[in-house]
Amino acid sequence: MGIKTALPKTELYLYTAVLSLALLWAGSWIIEASSENVNRKAFRENVKPGWHYFGRKMDVSDFEWVMWFTTFRNHILFALSGHVIFAKICSMLSPKNRSLIYMLYGSLAVLITMGWTYITLILSHCIILYSVALVKRKWLCFVAGLTSLATFKMEPFNTWQEGFATGSFDLQDVLFYGGCGFSIMRCMSFALENCEKKDGNYSFLDLIKYNFYLPFFFFGPVMTFDRFHEQANNPNLTRKEREMWNITIHALVHLGAILVVDVFFHFLYILTIPNDLKLLKQLSDWPLAGLAYSNLVYDWVKSAVLFGVINTVSRLDHLDPPQPPKCITMLYVFAETHFDRGINDWLCKYVYDYIGENHDAIFKELLATICTFAVTTLWLGPCELVYIWSFFNCFGLNFELWVAKLFSLPPFSTIERNLMSEAMSRRIRGLFNAVNFWQIVLYNVLALNSLDFAQLVTKRLLLKGFPLSTLSVLFVTYCGVQLIKERERKQAMLDDPEPVPPTEASKQKAE
Repeated sequence: MGIKTALPKTELYLYTAVLSLALLWAGSWIIEASSENVNRKAFRENVKPGWHYFGRKMDVSDFEWVMWFTTFRNHILFALSGHVIFAKICSMLSPKNRSLIYMLYGSLAVLITMGWTYITLILSHCIILYSVALVKRKWLCFVAGLTSLATFKMEPFNTWQEGFATGSFDLQDVLFYGGCGFSIMRCMSFALENCEKKDGNYSFLDLIKYNFYLPFFFFGPVMTFDRFHEQANNPNLTRKEREMWNITIHALVHLGAILVVDVFFHFLYILTIPNDLKLLKQLSDWPLAGLAYSNLVYDWVKSAVLFGVINTVSRLDHLDPPQPPKCITMLYVFAETHFDRGINDWLCKYVYDYIGENHDAIFKELLATICTFAVTTLWLGPCELVYIWSFFNCFGLNFELWVAKLFSLPPFSTIERNLMSEAMSRRIRGLFNAVNFWQIVLYNVLALNSLDFAQLVTKRLLLKGFPLSTLSVLFVTYCGVQLIKERERKQAMLDDPEPVPPTEASKQKAE
């Protein structure tokens, strides 16, 4: 089946209507549950007074969101605004040295925020990994880098190193582990790119300039060293046509998304409700499915906004940073599932694609995914929940390949090619994709919420709710998948339009 296969418009209108009504229905149940239970004892800690003109309380369960846009909003804006102004002035005066200027401002900001002992700790890891990079052995770079990363993720090393951070403000732990973790990933990228460099080595100053670029330092995203080095040292600072307009539009879109999320948090307590198991057991199957889905959508929105703010600043610095993650609503395959495109690009380049190559061989793909999720587990911090998440996502990625391989063999391939129309083939594939979509939701919601919530949703949708809830949810998901496929079809038609037949081409010329 080709990606350009179309379905009848009436069928697509039906899918749109079904999906819209289902989302509105599930959303109304969640709003009702939020309103009726706002004074529950389990809600007191995470539901606080919000915007007074709404007359409603606000869900403040997500520390990261509150940190960025409420508690430390002014501090973060001050630091990023200072970077933009300082970098712009200095870049105009000396465009060739702008990467050095970025590094000086970033180092000074980190020094003031975290103290000189923290800077010393980061530099010591940089020196160790730079020394290993000079050997130009990839396996040694991986061993050294992953060992350094493990010291920030496992006891007792992480507690001992945390003592190097001075001060006792609320954001200290987040900045400490964020800065250290991303620094190690950047140092590993530097070391692995140095192994690829045929003549000589990159300098230690190149590593420091790469690591202490302030917008990326604490919160990411990770931009691989080869891309950063090329773009940050490019003296040509001319912009493409309408580039500043696009940057402004993106900034306004992110501001709008922040406002929309804040409004939703006053009516949909999607982060607090999953923590109350007694309330969850009283809800019907549809609100539970809606909660699981909305939690993943929210996490994508949060990632897109947080990285979008940082990316706006870096684009002002004439960089092309990793794009925000693909919307979870548009995903129905594990191969495209990620919430941090920077880490995803890093893992694909240095682990997944390097081992799996073209991803056609089953055993190579298995080895590539195991190694990728092993590194991911260490990056997230080894614990029972992360082990479970890694196992299921690794299984899902491989299962996709196994199923694709199976159905590419006779008699399945023969039946699809000779006995099915392309439209019917798209419909049948959509059914499998709908099942896969809920695998993605259930495998990832346990990491975003809790294992108990994931187990409850799974039992209700697959066991207690079978067959009515199970089949109805899958049908709604199938409608959504077909609409995603239609969007992909239209994009494919724009990217690669169908050639005009010779007879029609001659008619157009005659006219």
